[in-house]
Amino acid sequence: MSFRIDKDSLGEFKVPKNAYYGPFTARALEQYKVTGRKSHLNLIKAYVMIKRSAALTNYELQVLDERIAKVIIQACDEILSGQFLDQFVIDAINSGAGTAVNMNTNEIIANRALEILRKSKGDYSIISPNDHVNMSQSSNDTFPTAMHIAILMNVNLLIKSLEVLIKSLNIKSIDFKNIIKIGRTHLMDAIPVTLGSEFEVYAYALERAKEEIINSQRKLEYIGIGATAVGTGINTPKGYREKIVNHLSHISGLNLKMSANLHFFLQSKFDIANFSSELRNLAIELIKMANDLRLMASGPIAGLAEILIPAVHAGSSIMPGKVNPSLAECLNMICFDIIGKDVSVTMAAQAGQFELNVMLPGMLNNVLDATDMLINFLPIFATNFINGIQANSERLKQQVEKSPILITLLNPYIGYLTAAEIYKESLRTGIGIRELILGKKLMSEKELVDALSYERIIGLV
Repeated sequence: MSFRIDKDSLGEFKVPKNAYYGPFTARALEQYKVTGRKSHLNLIKAYVMIKRSAALTNYELQVLDERIAKVIIQACDEILSGQFLDQFVIDAINSGAGTAVNMNTNEIIANRALEILRKSKGDYSIISPNDHVNMSQSSNDTFPTAMHIAILMNVNLLIKSLEVLIKSLNIKSIDFKNIIKIGRTHLMDAIPVTLGSEFEVYAYALERAKEEIINSQRKLEYIGIGATAVGTGINTPKGYREKIVNHLSHISGLNLKMSANLHFFLQSKFDIANFSSELRNLAIELIKMANDLRLMASGPIAGLAEILIPAVHAGSSIMPGKVNPSLAECLNMICFDIIGKDVSVTMAAQAGQFELNVMLPGMLNNVLDATDMLINFLPIFATNFINGIQANSERLKQQVEKSPILITLLNPYIGYLTAAEIYKESLRTGIGIRELILGKKLMSEKELVDALSYERIIGLV
């Protein structure tokens, strides 16, 4: 590999000759070897949108030369079209406040702009990563702004994936609406419910979680670009903030608005932590649902065996024919990870000092990872697991008929204490409660049929 010598504020540094990044990035590559993963694509897009919007705003406010503004904008447009993405080489977890990502972006744009002008890479006296590409900006206001934009782009995909799962659950709730099963409280037999009502609750819970995610998403639309280093807006021309927010909203397609308090935007990560907590709450509901489904599918002989699940692959390398709830298990592990990531976000959000929270790359990495996993997996879980679930109708019917818990429905007719004795006798002898009630002449056959009717069991009367 051949090299060129670039110069930054620390002095000269060797950079790969064909690289569009510069000395800051080359130095950072030696320091931040953490995850082995580079910046998220949505973070790159968000950052380049910021740089493009800043160049346009600075030109309109007559603080940036037209020729330089045009080539910066052209370089940004090329990156947004998918070019030069391999030059964004900084590890996903890097320097405090994301300075390394900001400078990686500045250097790529500056060197591509120089190339457009037929100048040599590294000739920063003509176009500077700091003086021109980073004009009116700081890592301290650009990275948190890019965080919000990147998350907002991911959220739109998350909502679509979540809606796929909600739709599948709603369809199953309709398919199973007339199938009665034994309810369970404390994992013990309880009053019967319908299998459909259980799936309806799963869909409802996820719909609620979706609503809260959307509410927290709206908070992320408030950004603090133009706050620069500490929230005072130093080194920004008059009118900069309003113009750049308008340009950013236009190019991103998002409804971005200026934060009401720029100091708050730099100091507090309340809105990020709030969004992360809603992802955690969604994960909690998904875990509960997955655990229920795993229990309902347990068996098929020695377990509950209330539902039959699709075989997506062989369940065992040694036990032939075994079918496992592998996709539900995978969903559990994803959600455990999301809860752990929320703990990390929480610790990072409280770790800011004075005018700035610098734990930004770690926070963003966790939130984008969490949303990515859900975006990728929820449609698979809906299509390959939920859609293929069948009710084990005969098993459910037998469990209801044999369960002495139905005696609860007869309390109004024979009283709690008598019902308790019948319950215990049924368990001891194996004789069904219908037979015991009629044998003891505690109720007439018509009264018993009415009391244990489908409508009464599921609470319609």
